[in-house]
Amino acid sequence: MDAVLVIDKPAGLTSHDVVARVRRLIGERSVGHLGTLDPLATGVLPLLTGRFTRLAQFYTAADKTYEGVIRLGFATDTWDAEGGPLGPSQLIKVSLEELREGAEELTGDIEQQPPKFSAKKIAGVPAYKLARKDREVELKKVRVHVHRFEIHGLEADLVPFTAEVSAGTYVRSLAHELGQKVGVGAHLAELRRTRSGEFTLAQAITLDELAEIRKNGLSGDRELVDSVSQVSLHPRQILPQIPSVTVNDETAGLIANGRAVNLPDFSAARQVKVFLGQEKLIAIASRIAGTLFQPKVVLRAA
Repeated sequence: MDAVLVIDKPAGLTSHDVVARVRRLIGERSVGHLGTLDPLATGVLPLLTGRFTRLAQFYTAADKTYEGVIRLGFATDTWDAEGGPLGPSQLIKVSLEELREGAEELTGDIEQQPPKFSAKKIAGVPAYKLARKDREVELKKVRVHVHRFEIHGLEADLVPFTAEVSAGTYVRSLAHELGQKVGVGAHLAELRRTRSGEFTLAQAITLDELAEIRKNGLSGDRELVDSVSQVSLHPRQILPQIPSVTVNDETAGLIANGRAVNLPDFSAARQVKVFLGQEKLIAIASRIAGTLFQPKVVLRAA
């Protein structure tokens, strides 16, 4: 089953947990997610299924938007509410203006320290596995871009915010580093992803809604595929930055066999989505010279 699903991930599940549930619900083994969400976080988790998993390579640089809450007073070892406190609670003597100034300093191109409880690898081992064993964890800082880090207020010890960040940015790190900027411990208390690249909450469905679709489609595989197709994004909606071209049967056959083809109307495009008819996405092709395009990913036979 080839589909693009946007799941509204609930709190308490890992991204892998969501993938496993979707595999069972739709009866498709080939399912992958586009960007991990921590168990604490909720919101947009895009999934690719079937042959569409081959499209994951085109989503590695997607920006993300989050809404969340930072708690002031103490830091934690995981830099979020899942972890244990690092010392006693501190008296909060910080103003909204100071918080906004600190957030401004964390905006733009920054060198960010990843949390030691993260999937970053050290000699092939995820850092969180070493941290759980109280092993020394030293992660190199990474360069990320924070487009926007907006502080909405200060309510007792809670700081609601919105952050728009580049791929690879840890919002937990932003929360922790904001606390350091204003001289008081801080950690991420709540997080909801509202956008991941082209995918938004408006397109998302819950796991319960997908389970209901599964229940209604139990009378046959065809009905299940049709039901899932109704909540899957249309192939022409995905990768909107790549132009689409509709080809005839002969050209589709060449592309399906990995042959380069001439697409005279796309001399300015680096890549194109190749369709046979309105519904059938058969390939992503890259321009190799002039108007000659070579299939980069073939999704199905013509």
